[in-house]
Amino acid sequence: MAVIHVPRPSRKAMNQNRPASSLLLTQVGQLQHAERRLPLRYRTEIYTHAIKTEGEAAAYIHEVTKAIHQAHADAATRRVRKTTRKGRTKAAAAAERPKRKNRKKIATSKKKRSTKRK
Repeated sequence: MAVIHVPRPSRKAMNQNRPASSLLLTQVGQLQHAERRLPLRYRTEIYTHAIKTEGEAAAYIHEVTKAIHQAHADAATRRVRKTTRKGRTKAAAAAERPKRKNRKKIATSKKKRSTKRK
């Protein structure tokens, strides 16, 4: 496979004080939508309509991404705790549950009502 040389970006590529582009503002809007689906304790308190520069957008993107990762990590630990409660090991909790005994169903016949019209 051929090696593709990618040049380093210039120092002017990231300017913290430059106004945010519409693409960057759209990304902020998408992350705000994702942030709304997080539990309250993970949400940032950054007002997204006040974001005007690339630096502000980068800080918001960083905070929301960190919160999403933390929420997923906490959810994974809660799932593991549920499977290992009551002193069971993880392997025992993952084992198949025993099947319930089949109960014989007693067939009850319903009497058919005969309707005689007068």
